[in-house]
Amino acid sequence: MCPIQSLPDSHVLAWVEISVAGDSEVYFLVHRVPLNSRAEMEIGRYHWMYPGSKNHQYHPVPTQGDRAGPLSSPGCFECCIKCLGGVPYASLVATILCFSGVALFCGCGHVALAGTVAILEQHFSTNASDHALLSEVIQLMQYVIYGIASFFFLYGIILLAEGFYTTSAVKELHGEFKTTACGRCISGMFVFLTYVLGVAWLGVFGFSAVPVFMFYNIWSTCEVIKSPQTNGTAGVEQICVDIRQYGIIPWNAFPGKICGSALENICNTNEFYMSYHLFIVACAGAGATVIALIHFLMILSSNWAYLKDASKMQAYQDIKAKEEQELQDIQSRSKEQLNSYT
Repeated sequence: MCPIQSLPDSHVLAWVEISVAGDSEVYFLVHRVPLNSRAEMEIGRYHWMYPGSKNHQYHPVPTQGDRAGPLSSPGCFECCIKCLGGVPYASLVATILCFSGVALFCGCGHVALAGTVAILEQHFSTNASDHALLSEVIQLMQYVIYGIASFFFLYGIILLAEGFYTTSAVKELHGEFKTTACGRCISGMFVFLTYVLGVAWLGVFGFSAVPVFMFYNIWSTCEVIKSPQTNGTAGVEQICVDIRQYGIIPWNAFPGKICGSALENICNTNEFYMSYHLFIVACAGAGATVIALIHFLMILSSNWAYLKDASKMQAYQDIKAKEEQELQDIQSRSKEQLNSYT
């Protein structure tokens, strides 16, 4: 028996065994043994050179891929990384911004409206019947604020949950990705609803700037009265603010107009100071809510596009798997027929 070839690249050890039967008959038997590693190849050579060593048992050394260390199984760190990979950070930022903006608008706006009513009743309209309609409108707006806060709290949670679902589905973090036409329809509905709410909040943002403008005019008039050029002069009493020109109280309201030192005293009250700054914060909160809804609109649009592309890819994979299964069935039937003939 003599070796023919040893190929370390193909991990195959081959040799020829020569047998002589009689005087003229010679048999050649080629042996090919597949080897898993370089070490097994060397051991095969050793067994050929020393036939007595074949009785020894050989235990193959596991390769690097076969070794199972304590860190090979997924642990807490891997699970945390997987969970963090499924967090929709863009939706999370938009939700926090939306909650903050709605909370500022609703909380500050509610207190500022109550302070505005107190200022009107004490200084600009002493007769309750003159501003009765305004009081009812402000009370209704306060109830609307309660509804807005509740609705956007739930809507923000729903959009955040939709972001979690879409992110996990697109990244295929929790099993095989599956989507339905109903799910894509719901995502499209969220896009449309968020667009409508964004347009509505643009109007709310513009409306919340009106009391800021009114209070700013009153505050700037008070600053003119306090300035050294007009302080202590007779022209101070001619500097007035007529709140009736803004249309919030009727023209027959009394007094309706405050001038001079009386107007300066109004600007020095705590109600005026708090209401003015709270209206500014409420307007800023409305602007933050508009930005959050625009952010949500971009996120939902991209998620809807991802779901649409993923559904097409899923349909393609299903068709491909079905064709491969049919091909395997045809091959198995062909083999069975060939075996039956033989």
